[in-house]
Formats: sequence, C-alpha cells, structure tokens
Amino acid sequence: MLVIASSNRHKIRELAAMLEAARLQVLPQPDGLEVEETGATFAENARLKAETVAALTGRWTLADDSGLCVDALGGAPGIYSARYAPSDAERISRLLQELGDTPYRSAAIVSALALADPSGRTVLEAEGICRGEILTRPVQAPGYGYNTLLHVREAGCTLAEMSTHQLEKLGSRAKAARQLAPQLRRLLGV
Repeated sequence: MLVIASSNRHKIRELAAMLEAARLQVLPQPDGLEVEETGATFAENARLKAETVAALTGRWTLADDSGLCVDALGGAPGIYSARYAPSDAERISRLLQELGDTPYRSAAIVSALALADPSGRTVLEAEGICRGEILTRPVQAPGYGYNTLLHVREAGCTLAEMSTHQLEKLGSRAKAARQLAPQLRRLLGV
C-alpha cells in the first residue's frame, strides 16, 4: 500500500495509473491535509510532502512536485506554477502576457518525485523533464493548465493533445516514475 501525497485528483489518477503496472495499490493522502510548499526547488517540495504525509500516516508515501519552467522568463513560473494566478485560465493568460511576442518560447515541464518510508525519511528521488515550446494561445483540447500550451516537437502536438501512450513515453511525471519503478518495487516487495 502506498499513499500519494496530493489532494490533486488528476495527479493522483495519473500516478495511480503509472503505479498500477508495478502492482501497487494506492491511497490518497488524508482529507484536509495540506502540506505547505516551502522548498526552493521541485525536489525539495516533493521531499517535504512525502516526508510529512509518511510521518503522519505511518505508510510509504510518494509525492510529486511539478511545474512549468519557461526559459525566456528565467525559469518562471517554476515552483510557483500552481500559484501563478488563481485559475488555469488566469495562469495561462498571465504567462502569455509576460511572454508577449518573444520568439524565444522554449520551456519544460519538470516533475520531481520523492518516496518516503513510513518513518518519514526520503529514500528515493527522481526527476523527469518534458521539453517543448509555448504556443501563442492554448489549444482547444481536453487537458488542464499549461498542458494546453506546451507543444512537444517529438510528439507533434501539445501535452493536452497527446495520447495516453505518448504521455507515458514523453510526459515528465512518467519519465520520473520510470526511474523510480525498479527501486520502488524492490523496497515495497512487489
């Protein structure tokens, strides 16, 4: 049994699907529990969430921290991606306004994963990166947030337009999960 340290339903669903292949059963973190993200990096925030939730639940815990890093904006929004504005639409609007008409639109979605043991000690970490270019406007596709803006050349489409197979191959969270999978199975005995 593994706790996913998140209250984000999409993130829990995505991580649970990735872990299903490793034959791991997952639980969401306890209702009402919010861990303040005070780290200076994605990795620090993932560790903080994993360690806090593991210590409180006494269970193995996996946490993710991820966000969009735009080169022309000095890496912003970065660790503040979810707090860049109140809603997805406002975050996208702010990002596009700050980029303006700059032709230099390279960016990456970065995902850091951390696994903490039941005592609250981080024992595994991984990072996945999905590089692309920020479009001048979001695509009309199922998806959320920045996924409608990041065009990944290798896929020929945005993250929001990718098939499940493409996301499993190219997505930042999937890349990080693949790095962790062998050690995760060994540690959890599955």
